[in-house]
Formats: sequence, C-alpha cells, structure tokens
Amino acid sequence: MPETTSIIPVILSGGSGTRLWPMSTPETPKQLLALTADETMLQLTAQRASGDHFAPPIVVANQRHAEEIEAQLKAVGTPAQALILEPVARNTAPAIALAALAAGGGDAALLIMPSDHVITDTDAFHAAIHAARPMVDQGWLVTFGIDPHAPETGYGWIHVGEAVAPRVHKVARFVEKPPRDRAEAMLAAGDHVWNGGIFLFRADAFLGALAVHAPEVLHAAQQAMLKARHEGARVHPDPQAFAASPSDSIDYAVMEKAPRVAVVPVSMGWSDLGSWDALHELSACDGSGNVCKGDVVAIETENCLVQADGVRIALVGVTDLIVVANGKDVLILPRGRSQEVKKLIEAMK
Repeated sequence: MPETTSIIPVILSGGSGTRLWPMSTPETPKQLLALTADETMLQLTAQRASGDHFAPPIVVANQRHAEEIEAQLKAVGTPAQALILEPVARNTAPAIALAALAAGGGDAALLIMPSDHVITDTDAFHAAIHAARPMVDQGWLVTFGIDPHAPETGYGWIHVGEAVAPRVHKVARFVEKPPRDRAEAMLAAGDHVWNGGIFLFRADAFLGALAVHAPEVLHAAQQAMLKARHEGARVHPDPQAFAASPSDSIDYAVMEKAPRVAVVPVSMGWSDLGSWDALHELSACDGSGNVCKGDVVAIETENCLVQADGVRIALVGVTDLIVVANGKDVLILPRGRSQEVKKLIEAMK
C-alpha cells in the first residue's frame, strides 16, 4: 500500500434501524448501539479503518443523528473530517457520490463501509485492502466478497471470474438475492461469494462511472454539494438538488454496469447483523446456550437471547426464544424467526 496516499474511509450511517427492533429504532438505529462489544457498531467501524494508511473518515448520515455521531467518534479518537448530513434518504449511490465529491473528486482511494457490520478479523480485512490497492490505483472498482458458509437467500452473491492480480478477480456477474435452490448450487460450486457491500475505489473512478451509467445521480450530487451549507465539519447538501436524485444502490447504478469491476474474496468474520438470530450466533453463550444482557433471571432456560433495558425479565423452563425489552416495548418470538420483525413493524404502522 503506497505510504504517500492514505485511504479515506467513507462510513455510510443512513440506516433507519428496524430489523433489531425494539432496541434499534429510527431515533437510535443499530449503528449507534453497543451490541457486540463495549463500543457501538459505528465506533467499531471507524476503529477498524484508522491509524497508518487511513485518513480521518467521511461519514454520510441522517441529520437527526449528527450530535450522537460526533460524540461517539470523538469518544474513540476518530472524529470525521466531514459529516455529510443527507436531507433525504436516496440509497447508496447518491450517498457515496456526496462523499466522493467531499473528498475532492480526484485520485483519493475511498473505502466504502456500512456503519453497522461486524468484522471480527481486522487483519484479514486489511490484507484484502492491501491486495486490492494496486488495481484500485489503476482505476478499477473493487468490492470485497464474503467467503460464504451457508446458502443465504437474504444476500446478493457475486460470481468470481478470472484472476487479474494476486487475490483479485474480475467480477463475472452480480446475482440478486437467490431462491434457496440456486443459493445451494452456488455454495456447492465454490466460485461465488456473498456481496457484503464494502468497496474500495478512487473517487474519480467512481464519479466517472456515474457519469456514464447514472448521470442523473451524479448531477444531483454535484448540485447538492455546490449549494451545500457548511458548519464546521458538518456538510448540509442542498435539499432540493439532492431530492432530485434517483434512489439507486451502488450495485444497480454502477457496479453491475462498469467494465472494470473486481472482487477480492475474503474470510474476515463478517456479519451484517441483520437479525436477533444473527446476534445470538455471534455472541458468547453461557453453559445453557443463552445470551443474556441486562437485568435477566433465567432458570431451566436454554438457547435463548434475552436483552433487557430498564426492566427485569424472568424466564423459567423455556427454550429457543428471543426476548427483547426496551422502554415500553417488548418483543417475544421463537429463535429462527427474527427476520419476521419487519412484519411486526408494518403491522404496528
């Protein structure tokens, strides 16, 4: 990795927080919560891309979370060089365009990271970044493919193509969230990886690809930043200009269409922590397979995740439950069905 040019981490923190309800809410989404460690998900994300080879981060976030984000990043010594506060949510392609423009739009390498993912093997992550860097410097758009261990139907997949450099392969194609049988076939074939939504590319390479494949996104971002209001490190893009952008993901707008797109397969203990079941899998269990946090009393209870904030939860003689209490809200469901929280959110609306 060249010593002369630092990588700029770009942390996407616009998530609204519903899948880990009731702990995670639009007011306090999961990236602002301490779920897997003493630090919050946002703090862990910033820390894993700090120090040598990394510049201070650019964070793209929701206006309502500005003070909390600043406080959390300051607390772990990773204050943002720019905190871009989206006036309206427009998906990842426009958000990253704002960050690329804030970075100067030149040859700076940008490491795009969601703020709420788990990576337990930071050394493996850094080694993958190091492997990708030479191709990035040549103008390639690189994504990191997660070594799959299950036929996941909730993730997009990437078909790994021919090698273009050590550890770096051309993307043969992106695969939408597959049905179960196709996911099983891709897992068995061994030449597919999960699309984890983490990217590395030069700012000018990304903006150039937008100009070709999603010019409306680029124009809206340019106008929004041209008319932006600056308040210290905070950047307030022009609301009217930014609202004119299509709401497109980076995959749809650029990665699936650009000619020089590569993938670095990596096994780094990754999870998008997309459900309470995922948190149970990641957490250290007691001798009965339980994960208990807060004021919890569990007797003859096995394989449960119990999280209490502000109230005491007592369980006797139950197995395979998820029980989460936060304020006036209590969630109870069988383990294995936590993806259905979104049904509850819709019903409560």
